[in-house]
Amino acid sequence: MDPSTARSPAASTEGRSLPVALLYAMVFVEGFASLGAEIIALRRLVPHLGSAITVTAPTIGFFLLALALGYQAGGRVAGDYLDRVRTNFLWAAALIVLGLAGPVVDALFAHVRPAWLAWLLLVGGVLGPVAWLLGQTVPVLTNLLRFERTGERSGAALYWSTLGSFLGSLSLSLGVMQWLGVAAAVMICAGLLLAVALCLPVPSGRRWQAGALALAVAAGGAATNLVLPQQIETAYATYRVAPVALPGFDAPRVFWINNSLASMIDASEPPRYTRYIERLRERLRDEPGYRDRRILVLGAGGFTLSHRDPDNHYTYVDIDPAVRELAEREFLHEPVRGRLVIADARRYVVDTSERFDTVVVDAYSALTSVPAHLVTREFWQDTRRVLNPEGSMIANLILDPRLASTYARTLLATIQSVYGPCAVEILFRHQPQTNVLVQCFAGPPPEAVEPYTDERNRAELDLLRAR
Repeated sequence: MDPSTARSPAASTEGRSLPVALLYAMVFVEGFASLGAEIIALRRLVPHLGSAITVTAPTIGFFLLALALGYQAGGRVAGDYLDRVRTNFLWAAALIVLGLAGPVVDALFAHVRPAWLAWLLLVGGVLGPVAWLLGQTVPVLTNLLRFERTGERSGAALYWSTLGSFLGSLSLSLGVMQWLGVAAAVMICAGLLLAVALCLPVPSGRRWQAGALALAVAAGGAATNLVLPQQIETAYATYRVAPVALPGFDAPRVFWINNSLASMIDASEPPRYTRYIERLRERLRDEPGYRDRRILVLGAGGFTLSHRDPDNHYTYVDIDPAVRELAEREFLHEPVRGRLVIADARRYVVDTSERFDTVVVDAYSALTSVPAHLVTREFWQDTRRVLNPEGSMIANLILDPRLASTYARTLLATIQSVYGPCAVEILFRHQPQTNVLVQCFAGPPPEAVEPYTDERNRAELDLLRAR
């Protein structure tokens, strides 16, 4: 007999006792749930660490490492294949439904500092073990598939696993998270694993144990994902509106996006806003003759820039279609002024044929993090392209107040390499990170100049020419 096609009597017995459709379903669910867990983990990290490649790439890398170790561990299993898969599915479901629940992840990042340590605990304690447990499925179940050649068995198993990963990635990211939220994606992944585990034959003496464990996992998942207070979640961001106590404000409430203070409004008449929004509104509304202007805002926030401004025409660009309804219902308590375009900010300024009098760049993915593709020279060139000849661009940046960090100096240099010299206003000089408003103009940049020196000092002549 060809050794490559030989199977142990135990494997043959287990394989005959199960419909082949159930074996394929197990491998399909493994692929669906494992990639689903990875997508959910990446989404859970956004409010705390952002979505920069420096966060996503290591997370994916460690997930793949754990998956590879799971493949190796599964290849060493020599018997009791169904029992191993059942146990792995139950533990993976427990880790997903509890470890990736919104309140659990929020509590982890709230109580563990620094943030990279919380990330390490989430990846090493939840996502990695899930990948390791589910990664064993394909090599284990390959022993039970009824094909003559090893290649046929492994090919069929990998096909159904990869198909599950493909459909899981699409359905969870484009369907479930968009319409039902992240918690629903968590419950679906865990629920599929539990359903398959309960479909497998169990020795009569251990049947109640498997059922009790599955029931406990389901109850814990319902409590952490459905009963405990949840923030408002979409596929793109986590939202929360909460009252705050601020001296000089009348019952202010804050619109938090990914744990960042995106907007603030109080009950005064007229309302008061965050300081940087008030400075922007002063520049846009209080300048003489600034009426009937077309203003493009990249990053909707809480829509306070256009709040009660009937004189100008606002176009907001945001990637999340749910943000307008949430802002109107939970934060503004009235309709938004202006239209909302659902698009990535970079893509919009590349594609649009419209021209604007002012472009406001106020896009953040988390905390102080501007998405990396919105800080490059090419992006600033595109913002300049959509301006009218006499237009201006205003960017709200979160930087150190001395503008001494490498990031601050490089970002400002990048903007001014496109626009030329820009006005820079630092709002809070006694905070480690502060709003910095940068205003640039669309006209041609001025010619390069030489510094004044004792040997060649043209200061008085240049001052005379400037008057």
